[in-house]
Amino acid sequence: MSLETIRYSNNPGDISQSIALSGAAIVLDLVEATVIDTVKEELRPHFDQFGSAQRNEFNGHHTQRISKILERSLESASLIGNRKLLSIIDQVLLPFCINYQIGSTTGIEIYPGESEQTLHTDDSIYPLSLPGMELQLSVMWALDDFTEENGATRIVLGSHRWHEPQMVNKVQSEDIVQAVMPKGAALIYLGSVWHGGGANRSNHLRMGVVNTYSLGWLRQEVNQYLTVSEETVMKCSETVQRLMGYQGHGQYLGRYENDPDGYWLGKHQ
Repeated sequence: MSLETIRYSNNPGDISQSIALSGAAIVLDLVEATVIDTVKEELRPHFDQFGSAQRNEFNGHHTQRISKILERSLESASLIGNRKLLSIIDQVLLPFCINYQIGSTTGIEIYPGESEQTLHTDDSIYPLSLPGMELQLSVMWALDDFTEENGATRIVLGSHRWHEPQMVNKVQSEDIVQAVMPKGAALIYLGSVWHGGGANRSNHLRMGVVNTYSLGWLRQEVNQYLTVSEETVMKCSETVQRLMGYQGHGQYLGRYENDPDGYWLGKHQ
């Protein structure tokens, strides 16, 4: 089993099959380099001003983190609502829901001297486990080159098939791979996969943005309605608005004024 690096093609099913097998895959050619540069430029002042506020034992003491990425970088909507990316996510999540939504958006910048993050799963926020069903999926966008030396994300391949969470205590170093990838690539991994940030043994920081996408019938990890201002929401495409949660799930869950397809903002634009 290996962590595959795949160029995007018109057959997203090939990528989703790789993710289903290993739990993760690195995908190239999803977005133009100018988009990555703009997102990085827009987030820079927010990392500098707010990044150290979330430092702790789990997040790291040499790592900067910021949230509400859409509010802080409008260009990040080009990542979050990327059509190519969504065609892959469709394959993974739509078998279990009518539509899916953004769970959280986070900027992560690992500085030199940071140690390895504790291995964890992103779907542990939900107090249930349904074998064969993925509750969410995560996407780490590389805003810098990710290398073994600067803290590329660590992945335990195949860990989404574990039946007992305590199996993580038996993981050997050789069971863990790092998501070495160029700037602009995306690491797509299942919410049930054990992973963690890598140690930064280099002299350079590395910046990434991770978005999670959860099944539409679950509560979102971050309340997007309160986190992102109305002004910013109305600047986003309908695709991103729907991903933020401004739609119902089917005919009955989250109904609002009997909109036929559940899109809450359509009649107000």
